[in-house]
Amino acid sequence: MKFITKATAAVIGSAVLLSAVPATAQITSVSDLLNKVRQDAAKTDAENRAREQKFRERKNEQSALLSSARGELAALERKANQVQSKFDGNQGRISALESELKAAQGDFGEVFGLARAKAGEFKAILDSSLITSQYPTRTEVLGRVAELKALPSTEELNAIWQSMLEEVKAQRQVTSYDAAVANVNDGAPQRVTRVGPFAVFTADNANFLDYKAPSGGDETSILLAKLPKQPGGEVADAAKAVTNASAGNVVYAPVDPTRGGLLKSFERVPTMEERVGNPFKFNGGYGGTIGVIIWWLLIIGVVFGIFNIVRLILTSVGVNGQKRKAQSSKSNPLGRVMMAYEESANKDGDTVELKLDEAILRESPKLELGLNFLKLAAGIAPLLGLLGTVTGMIKTFQAMMIYGTGDPQLMAGGISEALVTTMMGLIAAIPLLILHSFCASLARGVQNTLEEQSAGIVARHVESRAGSL
Repeated sequence: MKFITKATAAVIGSAVLLSAVPATAQITSVSDLLNKVRQDAAKTDAENRAREQKFRERKNEQSALLSSARGELAALERKANQVQSKFDGNQGRISALESELKAAQGDFGEVFGLARAKAGEFKAILDSSLITSQYPTRTEVLGRVAELKALPSTEELNAIWQSMLEEVKAQRQVTSYDAAVANVNDGAPQRVTRVGPFAVFTADNANFLDYKAPSGGDETSILLAKLPKQPGGEVADAAKAVTNASAGNVVYAPVDPTRGGLLKSFERVPTMEERVGNPFKFNGGYGGTIGVIIWWLLIIGVVFGIFNIVRLILTSVGVNGQKRKAQSSKSNPLGRVMMAYEESANKDGDTVELKLDEAILRESPKLELGLNFLKLAAGIAPLLGLLGTVTGMIKTFQAMMIYGTGDPQLMAGGISEALVTTMMGLIAAIPLLILHSFCASLARGVQNTLEEQSAGIVARHVESRAGSL
């Protein structure tokens, strides 16, 4: 049994080895395979010996390179030590000079230190004021005083209080000047109007501008940029009044007590289209898909309602005209009722009455065409709004569950959807309900006229037949 197993393993191993050998080797036996392995081992051994011999030949060359690198490293270390010694010497000399300078300044050192600190603080205040857009280089001297190591000069000290007085003077001015606006005409200078430190806008179209304080000491950067979204209403009217006013005129001016922050917040105020969407762009605004459905329900209902009103008014006019004519006409419901009477004029009174009732019943569906749709649309619209309220509140609670209640903006989307869809549902339902009521009133008026005229026809018919008997 063992012999059979070993033989089978040998046959399988040989088959595997033979199948792994390339077809070009033409190995047909175990002896050929053993010779091939021995040849490859001898070849590899020869290559290794050749490589080892090559490394030994280059040993002296590598030793020379190592000695050269070590010498260069030692030279660099000596040079670094020399530079460090010189640096330490300079630091000591600087410290001695600073001590000497401090001693020479005496009590003036504290005074000028306070002046430098105040110059730095006042420079930060002026940089944040939009008045700097009119005088972009006015803080240069303050920055220089704040960074001085030596005592400032008299002119530099005077510049501090002079800058304070100029700022106070500029804060009560309403003036126009030329300044570059980043996103208008590729940053070309524009005529702008400034209302103290509270607001600045272009003189041409009264577009409000955003002020950005200079950063990194770059006094040539563009400090003004047009607000992406402009405020409207009385604020815009006040800005236009200022731009159109002449010297001496007294007008209301826009004042932003937050120095631009309040005007910039208008960027976050949505437009009417952003809020309720545009049905012709299949955009439901905050209402989403439900908002689009409500929009189209309202549009289709209003168009259908107006069409029905016109149709019923024309029908009413035709019926009123038919009342004054003895000749019946197919173009109006009363004429068709009269024609039904004419076809049964020789019948008795009951038969005539039934024929006229049948004619009126045939006219009723035509008069009430679309009224059920208007009534249904008026009822569905607020239900869709309620559905949007539910989905919006679900989104709100999901946001609270995922992100918590720390950021109200994360919950605002769901709340907006809930409220906007409710509003849109009510807005759609009210006109549709009015249209339905108006159309139903017109249809009922025509039906009453048909019943009234039918009753008169029956009465006259009965009287005439009674007279003939």
